[in-house]
Amino acid sequence: MKRAALVVLVFASLIALAPRPAVAQAPARVEPPAVRSSVDRTALWIADRVVFTVEIVCAPGVDILLDDVAKEKLRLNGLDVVSSDTAVATDAADRTTHTLRYVLTTYRVDNPSPSIEAMSVRYYARRPGERLQDVAPAGDVRVPGAVLAFRSTLPETQGDVAVRDGRGAAPRRAFFVRAPQVGLALVVLALAPAAALMVTAVRRRTAGKPARRSARHAKQDQRATLERLRALDVSTPEDRRRACEEIGGAVRGYVASHTQVPATALTPAEIDAALQTRGGRMPRETVVSLLTTVDEARYRPASAPLSPEACRDAIASAEQVLAGR
Repeated sequence: MKRAALVVLVFASLIALAPRPAVAQAPARVEPPAVRSSVDRTALWIADRVVFTVEIVCAPGVDILLDDVAKEKLRLNGLDVVSSDTAVATDAADRTTHTLRYVLTTYRVDNPSPSIEAMSVRYYARRPGERLQDVAPAGDVRVPGAVLAFRSTLPETQGDVAVRDGRGAAPRRAFFVRAPQVGLALVVLALAPAAALMVTAVRRRTAGKPARRSARHAKQDQRATLERLRALDVSTPEDRRRACEEIGGAVRGYVASHTQVPATALTPAEIDAALQTRGGRMPRETVVSLLTTVDEARYRPASAPLSPEACRDAIASAEQVLAGR
């Protein structure tokens, strides 16, 4: 009897010490994740892109099965998946936020209402040292889907809407009727000071400048000057001195009118320097040499006047300059 009791006790001890098969732990009571979903547009046309965004916020110690949110698990009607990406963030309160973005499009025209069906995502409670395959899901949450409109969000069966009711516009008040004329008058008044300043500036710039003569008058004056020089008498020293004065004045006036150099108030050396900087077709060397000769003749002493031949040569040179040769 004692031996039988001992055998039973040993057998019970062996059963108690034998390893038990691993079983999944029962799901714990945890707070379900918060789920939000949205689309960036409510209507699309062929090949338009629409972004379907899912945001799952898990409480501390809770997470989801990522396989349930893979793009292959999306159930789409008339849509195709272009790409997808996932972002995970954890805040200071140890809450985990999964942000899932699916880029979708459509290439079909036979579906007037492309849609994204709702899907279920399982969640579980995380415990230190446990493997994921040993943890049973604590439950699942539902991700809302979305229905899109093809072409427009306006219903196809909407009737015509009357844009105007046929009534005439109300008459405007007297002030608003005259408002355009008042505005134009104010603009004119505002521009009047500017116009006055412009006229004053133009007058100041043109003050003291001789009026431009026409080309016909200039040629007539040039011809008259040449005839006057050819008719000069050089028989006496006094006649030759007056001839030199005529030659100097005519040549200086010609230079001033054709080069914008104030030659009437400059010496031959100053005229030479001014013509060098301005360039042009003016025969500078001939002009300077001629003016030097006539200026010296004007101020020579009476006992050494300019010879008649030199005076005739000066007249001939002046004719060449004034004729533009």
